[in-house]
Parts: sequence; C-alpha cells; structure tokens
Amino acid sequence: MREAIKAASRGIAFLVVLPALASFFLRSKLFGSDRALEGSSQTLSLIPGLTGQYLRRAFLSIVITHCAPSVAVEFGTIFSQAGARLDDHVYVGAGCFLGLVHLERDVLVGSGVHITSGRRTHGTASGSAPIRDQEGERSLVRVGAGTWIGSGAIVMADVGSNSIVGAGAVVTSPIPDNVVAAGVPAKVIRPR
Repeated sequence: MREAIKAASRGIAFLVVLPALASFFLRSKLFGSDRALEGSSQTLSLIPGLTGQYLRRAFLSIVITHCAPSVAVEFGTIFSQAGARLDDHVYVGAGCFLGLVHLERDVLVGSGVHITSGRRTHGTASGSAPIRDQEGERSLVRVGAGTWIGSGAIVMADVGSNSIVGAGAVVTSPIPDNVVAAGVPAKVIRPR
C-alpha cells in the first residue's frame, strides 16, 4: 500500500511540474539548458516539505542527466548544470548549490553545501582582463557512494567512497576512499 501511495504521489508530482518543464524546455532553446535549469530550480527550491521534494525530484528526473526515484532534495537547493547526476538514495540538504556533480548511491549532503563544477570554473590567467571575461573550465566533481558531506562544506574536487567531509571544510584536491577529511583546505585527519 505504501509503495502504491508513493507511486501515485510521483505521478501527481509529474503532472504538477508539467508547466515548469514546458517553461524549461522553451528557455533552454533560447538560453541553453544550464541557464534554464538554474532559473527553474530557483523557483522549485521555494516549495517546502515533502511536497517540494516530490516536485523537485519529478522535475530533475527529466532535466538533468540522471535523478533516481529515491532522491531527496530539500528546500532552497539550486542546480546550475544539466549534466548533474543523482544516484539512488541520495539526500541533499537545504540551501545547497550544486554544479556539474555526480553524487553516487547513498551520498548524504548537509545543508548549505556548495559543490562546484571543479576548481577552474572561472578563468584567472590574465591579470589585465576582468575575470568574468576569461574562459573557465567546468569539470565533473564526483562524490563516491556512501559519503557524507558536512554542512557548509565547499567541494571543488572528487571525494572518494565511504568518506566524511567535515562541516565547513573546503575540498580543493581529491579526497580518497574511507577517510575523514576536515579543514581549510581539507586534509585527511584519520581513516574511517
């Protein structure tokens, strides 16, 4: 019975987000899918509670590369890259900003986490040109299965499976599997 209710709720959520999907596809033709996704996810991020989770998941399952049916994305979370992937049982806390990321199975992301599209999203090579005018380079940031990213962390590099990144940490270089990392910049502080 519980699974039937969930399935019905997913179907209703899909119907409710149809206007948002139509708007997304129209804007993606004009501005590109990443710009369209950012605007749509800002709007959908404002819907609280379980209703918001169902609506965000219904929308994301169509517009990003992959969003599993068991994903939970909380209030205030904004996506900026249509190439994002959210695997089974991923939880994303409130107020997060996610770029080009792959969150593998069973990843937990605390509130207020920023996972960028790599370390070089903005070009900085020229000292004479404004940074906004310099070409950046986006790269996929992978967070391995079973990893927990603590609240307020900033992740710019891959994090291995079954690891913990402490609250407020800034990950600027890859973190291996099965460790606890913390600090600014994040360093491995012990095995897990």
